[in-house]
Amino acid sequence: MSKGRAEAVAGASGILLRYLEEQNRPYSAQDVFGNLQREHGLGKAAVVKALDQLAQQGKIKEKMYGKQKIYFADQEQFDMVSDADLQALDAKIVALTAKVQSLQQSCRHMEAELKELTSALTTPEMQKEIQELKKECAGYTERLKTIKAATNHVTPEEKEQVYRERQRYCKEWRKRKRMATELSDAILEGYPKSKKQFFEEVGIETDEDYNLKLPDP
Repeated sequence: MSKGRAEAVAGASGILLRYLEEQNRPYSAQDVFGNLQREHGLGKAAVVKALDQLAQQGKIKEKMYGKQKIYFADQEQFDMVSDADLQALDAKIVALTAKVQSLQQSCRHMEAELKELTSALTTPEMQKEIQELKKECAGYTERLKTIKAATNHVTPEEKEQVYRERQRYCKEWRKRKRMATELSDAILEGYPKSKKQFFEEVGIETDEDYNLKLPDP
């Protein structure tokens, strides 16, 4: 083993031993490498070699699970834990779990509030919006004044007169259209060609030719 590699393994050994004792749970070499690589910049080969050396020295334990080797701290170095201590730890875990859930809920509320505040208008933007709305309202107010001041308003009597004339013209339109239709139908009974050809030869133009529709009564 080269001097540089030996130093890397030696440096990794202390880090790995301390990590396994602090965590006190089983890890594969890949797990340890993934958890510590970013913080300590350990190479995977150095991690594997250091774990094997620690196991050979009896400082940690190793077990095979299928094709994978698992490493964990030597349990004999830890004090025996009584049932009462375990129950106390369980209660502490429950309390801490509830606290974490409460904090997560508070974080979600604060994130929602922050999102709402971020999407809201700033004070300068609101002031600009208010000025634009005031300007728009002033324009409508001026327009309303102009309309009220006009002298050419249509009186109710004039409006009623227009409606009556419209009804009269529509009635006449409907009457004449019916008469023309009845007359053309009578002619077409003895006409050897189609209705379209008859209208073209005579020069008759229909409402439909100009997309006109008779208003409802």
